[in-house]
Amino acid sequence: MSPKPLINSPGTSLSSPSRAKLHANLQTILNTYLHHRPTLQRALTAGFVLYCLGSTYAALTGRGAKVGTKERDGGGGGKGRRGRDGKKQAASVNDPLFHVRLKKLLRIVIPSLKSREAAMLALHSAFLVGRTGLSLYVAELDGRIVSSLVTAQPALFLMNLARWLLVAIPATYTNSMLEYLQSELGLAYRSRLTKHALNTYLDPPNEATQGENLSSDVSGEQLFYKLANLDDRIKNADQYLTVDIQQFSNKLAEIYSNIAKPVLDVILYNYQLSRNVGAEGLVILTVLVQASAGLLRAITPPFGAYAAHEAKLEGELRFTHSRLLESAEEVALYHGEEFEKNVIERGYFALVKHMNRVLRIRVWHGMAEEGVIKWVWGSLGLCICAIPVFAGELLGMKGGDLGSRTEGFVTNRRLLLSSSDAFGRVMYSYKELAELAGYTARVSDLFDTMDDVKAGRYQKKLVSSTKVEDNAKMLQGRGKIIESDEIRFDQVPLISPNGDVLVKSMSFNVEPGKHLLVVGPNGCGKSSLFRILGGLWPVYAGGTVYKPPAKEFTYIPQRPYLCSGTLRDQIIYPHSHADMKSKGSSDEDLLNILEVVEMRHIVEREGGWDSVREWRDALSGGDKQRIAMARLFYHRPKYAILDECTSAVTLEIEKVMYDHATALGITLMTVSHRPSLWKYHSMVLQYDGAGGYIFTELDAERRLALQEEKQELEHKLLAVPKLKERLEELRAVKAERQRERAV
Repeated sequence: MSPKPLINSPGTSLSSPSRAKLHANLQTILNTYLHHRPTLQRALTAGFVLYCLGSTYAALTGRGAKVGTKERDGGGGGKGRRGRDGKKQAASVNDPLFHVRLKKLLRIVIPSLKSREAAMLALHSAFLVGRTGLSLYVAELDGRIVSSLVTAQPALFLMNLARWLLVAIPATYTNSMLEYLQSELGLAYRSRLTKHALNTYLDPPNEATQGENLSSDVSGEQLFYKLANLDDRIKNADQYLTVDIQQFSNKLAEIYSNIAKPVLDVILYNYQLSRNVGAEGLVILTVLVQASAGLLRAITPPFGAYAAHEAKLEGELRFTHSRLLESAEEVALYHGEEFEKNVIERGYFALVKHMNRVLRIRVWHGMAEEGVIKWVWGSLGLCICAIPVFAGELLGMKGGDLGSRTEGFVTNRRLLLSSSDAFGRVMYSYKELAELAGYTARVSDLFDTMDDVKAGRYQKKLVSSTKVEDNAKMLQGRGKIIESDEIRFDQVPLISPNGDVLVKSMSFNVEPGKHLLVVGPNGCGKSSLFRILGGLWPVYAGGTVYKPPAKEFTYIPQRPYLCSGTLRDQIIYPHSHADMKSKGSSDEDLLNILEVVEMRHIVEREGGWDSVREWRDALSGGDKQRIAMARLFYHRPKYAILDECTSAVTLEIEKVMYDHATALGITLMTVSHRPSLWKYHSMVLQYDGAGGYIFTELDAERRLALQEEKQELEHKLLAVPKLKERLEELRAVKAERQRERAV
């Protein structure tokens, strides 16, 4: 059908020739446009598709981000994350660092295109495309159903209704599969991240480096300890490893559906709309929508900073509860319930205050968002749907009867509503991207800090004494750790993680078979020595430590660690049952070891080797120390560090333990003040508590004789006041008798 002329013939109703000429020119332009309209529409539609893809790509990759844009404070977000330079960093979608971090995490969760996660993502994408195709068909079917009602065709209505019901089968299956695949993707992402984190967090000793000269702390060993004690950046690592990784994984799986599906919907729905109502209205609608969307982005608060700060407050609240559980006995003895309650309430109310503030912000932001997306865009959509009705004849569109116009309007409105909803979800996804930015920052901070700690780069708040020039020089450098058959410290400074210098320079050596006794007052650095030996603390500048491989020495503290597992596991820890068998040991060998520490009966008492208990509660303090010594006898290392590990057993059992340890050829380094242990040691390292020490040979017999003489003198000195009192009494009696004789 040819378009209706824009004006009448010249001269019929126009009095001005110039005006007639103008109308003629406009008619020519319109005819030219209508002649080339199909080509222009294809160009506009293609441009729209490219624009949608480009905008989405720019939003996801940060290409449109303005570097240096000031981030709005996120409800206490000023107390949020800090970067390596110690300066505050906000979690923002427009931060290029977010996209770098996200790409790094994506390489972990989807390691290759052949991985299971990539296959699941491809299947998920196929279902997303299928659901969009079904939505297009349903929109067309809606128009047919309404048209059959308007034109009163019951047979056609029933046929279309049957098609509607049949579509429900693939539609419901598709929706269920999308939900299932999204959950599976979240779980798969979490598994990948958790495995990656634990492989670093609990990295075992690297056997490949044995026999080489190593930097004092460039090692993955004991990273879980170093992360908590040598670095201040990660507080509550359990929160990062569990909750934050879970939230990041779920949000990442969710946001793919919330971005890919809406973007695809916007493209396909608007393509179909452009065919139905023309690309001109689509272009006008896009311009208006983008203008309002830009306004929404401008007023959107930094939800990423809010999410990161909320996660931080949640972690701090959990830490206060876990700290109370760990120190329950001490708190109970001090009757500190009220104080601890106040601490927990402060943490909880800080969290509630932040969440309430965010909820209030979401109210006003939600009103603005819904008002623009639902109502403003909805009214614009109705205007677009009206184009075929009011301007169809002018644009050369097919008019049709009432049923056709009704079918077209219903179909276009359904497409428009679906497109508006899809674009709204794209807009909402910006808020979800902001939350993802917060979780990405948390998880990346964990991985980056673990990498730094593994490489020996720590950030720790130091005590004021470290500002002294000499101490500062020691803290700046690192010493050496050299593998050796003996233990030797060569000018090694003992420095705590917070920079407190305990001993400026210590030198001593322990040869195999030469047992060392370590004594001194509390807090002088006895345990610090063993932490350096165990690789927990770094060796600072100027010092060199010679020590055997980690597997060649064992540390037994006063309160032994009992793992979660069977009774057998308590003795062979950290070996597994398979490791024990490969070593050539059997349960009978373990029974013989228990016989030495007089605990053979525990196997029958606890229900056998495979019985599982909470062993730290099931065993007494003395039993725990016997189990720890049995563990020592099982592993039979070259060196053993015994830190008050026999304080809860009798002297008879202690003698049996030390006799058996020396008989096995284990060189002992003992921290104890029991004189009964002196005879087992040939060297003594004695701290004076003021930064000094003495390392010399130990003559146990002479030291015991001096100790006995000292105790005897102390006993006599205790009797001096009583002897003086008795002497005064005798003098008084003598004086009384002399007076009586004089009388």
